[in-house]
Amino acid sequence: MNLATHATAPRWLRLLLLAAAVGGLLLGMWAGLIRLGWPWPVLRPVLPVLHGPLMACGFLGVLIGLERAVGTGWRWAYAGPALVATGTLVALAGVPGWPGPLLTTLGSLIVTAVLVGLVRIQPALFTATMAVGGAAWVGGNLLWMARFPLSVAALWWTGFLVLTIAGERLELSRMLRLSRPAQWLFVGAAALLVVGMIVSVAAYSAGMALVGIALAGLSLWLLRYDIARRRVKAGGQARFTAIALLSGYGWLAVGGVLAVAYAGVSAGPYYDAILHSIFLGFVFAMIFAHAPIVFPAVLGVAMVYSTRFYAPLVLLHASLLLRVGGDLAGWPQARLWGGLLNAAVILLFLASTVISLRPRAGATTYAAAQRESARRG
Repeated sequence: MNLATHATAPRWLRLLLLAAAVGGLLLGMWAGLIRLGWPWPVLRPVLPVLHGPLMACGFLGVLIGLERAVGTGWRWAYAGPALVATGTLVALAGVPGWPGPLLTTLGSLIVTAVLVGLVRIQPALFTATMAVGGAAWVGGNLLWMARFPLSVAALWWTGFLVLTIAGERLELSRMLRLSRPAQWLFVGAAALLVVGMIVSVAAYSAGMALVGIALAGLSLWLLRYDIARRRVKAGGQARFTAIALLSGYGWLAVGGVLAVAYAGVSAGPYYDAILHSIFLGFVFAMIFAHAPIVFPAVLGVAMVYSTRFYAPLVLLHASLLLRVGGDLAGWPQARLWGGLLNAAVILLFLASTVISLRPRAGATTYAAAQRESARRG
């Protein structure tokens, strides 16, 4: 969507919010490794419990909110990721009760308002899908604030991320002129996902099974209709992006199938396999794929593509196979070391990204980034 010709917020603010997102990622990974069983310093007593909120909100929520703020050029939109980052920081500080979740919820409301604004400017299926994803994020945060089990909130956060990514991919697939049946298949899978999230509040097992069916359906849809299928034979960055996307869709299917097979679990190895097939296998594959487009747009710098980007992608999938295999086979050591390797791979990806950045005069526009993303698939 060519909505902004430049980023209207000062560069320091964008850098600060990006740093907050990376901080949420690092703390979230540390908390996850403690939960896996690594005997490392806890740092804060509440840290292990906040693994899910830190990853879904403190990292991904802040990052997506920042991307939307840069994309629209609306100054008020930056309040969304800023409030989310503040909310997770307050929760991490150990402030009891609702202040942290409330600030996070208010921030997600602002991000959702941005997405609704995009629907008003450009009414389309892809903008509506992303707006529904934002609403799912708000719903998950409200459940967190109301002290529902985090496993219930996690289903809503899953809906937020999956619908946001699916909406973005749907936008880029418009050039394929999707048939009406293909569009209705997408709507049906997305609607089932929303129904599953709602049902999970009252009947967790049934809701989780419906969410799993919807995720499997969306993964098949993306594998069939995403423009990435046509870009695998291209060279350079376009091929890398396509391979990363398609591999992520495969993990989304795995997560959906496991959610149906083990519907109702809220902890333990099977739950770990479900959640991380989606959040690591799918979501991080999407991050790896889009990093060469998003980071230059947010930071106003150039990024030089290199074949070394394949190393984190391959290692991500290999380490996740070890972890999920350990979960399903009852092999705790494989799960433990797979989780540690997951974290190491993400750090390798961050290092590769930083090394690839190059200073450039003037800010990269989001419109230009979107055109580049469409060109590269």
